Amino acid sequence: MTTFEELQAIFREVFDDPELVLRPEMTAQDIYGWDSLSNMTLMLAIELKFSLKITPQEQMHFRNIGDMAQYIEQWKGV
Repeated sequence: MTTFEELQAIFREVFDDPELVLRPEMTAQDIYGWDSLSNMTLMLAIELKFSLKITPQEQMHFRNIGDMAQYIEQWKGV
């Protein structure tokens, strides 16, 4: 499973939407229910899945889901 596919599974679970299809250019405005509280839940789920820590400062550099996936891949050394 690719990093992007793993991210999609996390997003589907956090946002309770089994039909959600992510695209790299998507942002919080594109996903119903993605607010500050759900963002905390999302980041925690990502950190647990990939065994990493994403600081708030690092999160501020994510312009979209593609940036998030790229960060994870760099962390994993892909």
